[in-house]
Amino acid sequence: MDGNGRWAERRRRPRMIGHRAGARAVNACIDFCLDRGVQALTLFAFSSENWGRPEDEVGALMKLFLNALESEVQELHRRGVRVRFIGERERFNDAIRARMQAAEALTEANTGLHLSIAASYGGRWDIAQAARSLAREVAEGRLRPEDIDEAAVGARIALADLPPPDLFIRTGGDLRISNFLLWQLAYTELWFTDTLWPDMNAAVLQQALDDYANRERRFGLTGAQVAGRQHETS
Repeated sequence: MDGNGRWAERRRRPRMIGHRAGARAVNACIDFCLDRGVQALTLFAFSSENWGRPEDEVGALMKLFLNALESEVQELHRRGVRVRFIGERERFNDAIRARMQAAEALTEANTGLHLSIAASYGGRWDIAQAARSLAREVAEGRLRPEDIDEAAVGARIALADLPPPDLFIRTGGDLRISNFLLWQLAYTELWFTDTLWPDMNAAVLQQALDDYANRERRFGLTGAQVAGRQHETS
């Protein structure tokens, strides 16, 4: 969700105004997913690298994050959204961690939309924590090194209980994934837009879905093989 700061700067406003506008765009995105029957949405709210931003901006972002947790979770729960967080939550203060845990507990049984918030998250961290988990099991004699395969790693990656993402959307004009879900995005379709995140709306999201619908997903196969499989299941 990129472009909050630039959105504010273009209007000669403080960067935090852009972050607040970006929070409103989150609600629009969730509304869209609920309306279209999207089953899972993962939002990259705060990266591992974002801790390096100016201290006053980080502090303001943490306050905005806490306020959102206090004001939005009840409504998400009412709408059947399951909320969870992925990332190094140990880096957040006690108040934010407590709110995270409360939001997850409240919405755990909901099935309307699986909303995952990546906060203090990095794809490299995600793979490293999976490797540490495997290493501990080997050291404890519960796992043989030769039994470590893609499935074993994938089972210890964040969002392991969800299917791999179908579509990755990046706003703000940059053409990179910036350390987001590195393992999970192996065969995900990528879609980039110059739209800044606070301007994200249903029309842009629908454009992304329409473009995705016109792509052929081969997963290493040939186009003829994909067509044959589709014919067999039709």
